[in-house]
Amino acid sequence: MATPPAAVCALTAAASTGRHLRQIHAHLVTSGHLSSLGPTLLHRLISLHPPHLQLAYAHRLLLSIPSPPLDLFNLLLPPLASSPDPAAAAGLYIHLRRRGLGPDAHTLPHVLKALARLGPGCLPLVACTHAEAVKTGLARAVVYVPNALMSAYSACGHLHRAMQVFDEMPRWTVVSWNTVLTACADNGRHDWCAGMFVNMLEAGSVPNQTTFVVMLTAAAELGNLALGKWAHGQVLTRRIDMTLQLGTAVVNMYTKCGEVSYASCLFENMAARNVWTWSAMIMGYSQNGMVREALELFDRMKDASVAPNYVTFLGLLCGCSHAGLVNEGRKFFHEMEHVYGIKPMMTHYSAMVDVLGRNGLLQEAFEFVVDMPVEADTVVWRTLLSACQLHSSKDCIGIVDKVQKRLLELEPRRSGNHVMVANIYSDIGLWDKAAMARRVMREGGMKKMAGESCVEVGGRIRRFISGDESCPGLGGVYRVLHELNINMRKWEPVDKILLADSDL
Repeated sequence: MATPPAAVCALTAAASTGRHLRQIHAHLVTSGHLSSLGPTLLHRLISLHPPHLQLAYAHRLLLSIPSPPLDLFNLLLPPLASSPDPAAAAGLYIHLRRRGLGPDAHTLPHVLKALARLGPGCLPLVACTHAEAVKTGLARAVVYVPNALMSAYSACGHLHRAMQVFDEMPRWTVVSWNTVLTACADNGRHDWCAGMFVNMLEAGSVPNQTTFVVMLTAAAELGNLALGKWAHGQVLTRRIDMTLQLGTAVVNMYTKCGEVSYASCLFENMAARNVWTWSAMIMGYSQNGMVREALELFDRMKDASVAPNYVTFLGLLCGCSHAGLVNEGRKFFHEMEHVYGIKPMMTHYSAMVDVLGRNGLLQEAFEFVVDMPVEADTVVWRTLLSACQLHSSKDCIGIVDKVQKRLLELEPRRSGNHVMVANIYSDIGLWDKAAMARRVMREGGMKKMAGESCVEVGGRIRRFISGDESCPGLGGVYRVLHELNINMRKWEPVDKILLADSDL
């Protein structure tokens, strides 16, 4: 005798594991009630918590239900979009469109979230979803649809399209402003963030913690201390709660702008710290040449039972590289994978090559690159080539030739590689080889990139490009440099004993 539908519903509501629901599913299939009671079963399956939530099974269940309505697709899209396999959410969206179902305001944001996680390869599907949003009117009627569109375009590297979506919005919320600010920062246009923030204030929107996290990150990446101090001052003036994420962003900004002592005071006074906070401070010490402090802080981090992450070890390796601590660098690289289970990223391999190469261990660095379990990228090879330039001698010619050959295969049009090789050959007197490297550049139409430096003056970043004489006040700069050069040539060493006995 078939179980009454009411009893099946009661059993479904009481089920607490995927195994129980599979048994009910089998009963629905054999009894012919899958069409009517399948949605109830899917709702219960989605409500389960890991490890009982089985998204792949839920996906198959949905597709087995005859003519499922849109709300069932909307039920499954959010967990799929946040799962380790966001492509499943994109596939489900394509499936519902092929079934003739039109998306609504609950469909598109989650689809776009999945596409944003998938990255640049999904640009055509993002554009199609954008067209669907415009056609249905959702791009203007529901604010979180264009917000999701901006994130998706930004993840695909098309900042101009994200900005276009923002400009076409009829109204903006603080989330909209934060999304466009994040898009600028993620696509390397940190210099746009300050202007966008001013526009945000003029539009009457009130910034929140997320806004200032983005602003502080932009200031850190630009090395613009004035902008960072201003953003920090805004946080204090507006009495915004100093959350863990915001506090970490402040510490990171001050370390990257060279104010390590101030960052250290803030770090020590934080009520709570997580692995990102510790890592930001360790990285800050390393980047500013305070390696002993970085190593001591790492010991404190372990004493506080905070497990390090990939950023922690990147900071430690960078510090070891600058301080010439080869044995410590080897130890940290080994501990990262074999003690803490962190799989090295390409940046870690590059940092380890730098540790070895800066200290003249060129053969070991070359063997390290060759023995890497993954194919070395151009940054790793260039790091090794730079080390050869630092320790140029006839002993490294074999390595230089091999590195040059590999870089020519990976990026044949990068002029900087040819310049470094030519300089190495010149330093050790191999003029014919140096001339050959320069001839390859000329025949390939490659030009040496002009050197560039920048300095912050009066809150503004001033850029100087080699050979560019259009900079205002350049004559005055040259005069000062000329006078400094003359005075430095006149300088004579002072006897330290006489200096110690003087009244100076």
